[in-house]
Amino acid sequence: MISMIIAEAALETVPAEIADHPSVRNQAARRGKAAGQILLDISYHYAAMKSLRNWERRGRPDITFITLLNLLESPLNYEGHLAVYVHTLEDQVISMDPRVKLPRNYSRFVGLMEQLLEEGKIPPKGRPLMVVSRQSLGDLLAKIGPSRTVALTERGKRIRLGEYCRQLAKESPAILIGGFQRGEFLKKDLDLAGERVSIYGKPLDAWVAASEMAHGLEQALGIL
Repeated sequence: MISMIIAEAALETVPAEIADHPSVRNQAARRGKAAGQILLDISYHYAAMKSLRNWERRGRPDITFITLLNLLESPLNYEGHLAVYVHTLEDQVISMDPRVKLPRNYSRFVGLMEQLLEEGKIPPKGRPLMVVSRQSLGDLLAKIGPSRTVALTERGKRIRLGEYCRQLAKESPAILIGGFQRGEFLKKDLDLAGERVSIYGKPLDAWVAASEMAHGLEQALGIL
């Protein structure tokens, strides 16, 4: 089993310190929700977010949305070789049932994540397809127990993807993909990775990096 973790994902509800900002209140009112129940989104809350710690790394749930679609709808997942997790910058972990079907519409995805973060699981009753818990990235890796942990970073050692994936396909690795829009992993999280690798000479969006890695593994495993 190969674990792919969207790490330090910019996915969270609006924090209390900016809940009274007009941009937050107005959007919450339009959606008929309390400010603390809606996802933080830099597209709507930019003016409010500039007062937050690490604000430039937050408020991008769309990154997680697109990356999850690419991973969960991949042949690697369909063939039962993939476990997908989301670890947020605020140290929450979302565990995904590989059979979950995410909505293709971004607005519906936002509503689903808001429900998940409020209820703790989706669906609220019966066997859950998504569960959120308070965990650090280190806690999650200890639970998974991977054979090795690899961080995808533009500052890592450049690799030949096909050759590297043939090595990984023989093991049960955990692969970290940054779920934030800019910068590097936090040191405490990057230090958890025994390997830091780069698959291309320029920065890649998270969903592109995830897709390339999944495709390389699919070829290595003979799926494609």
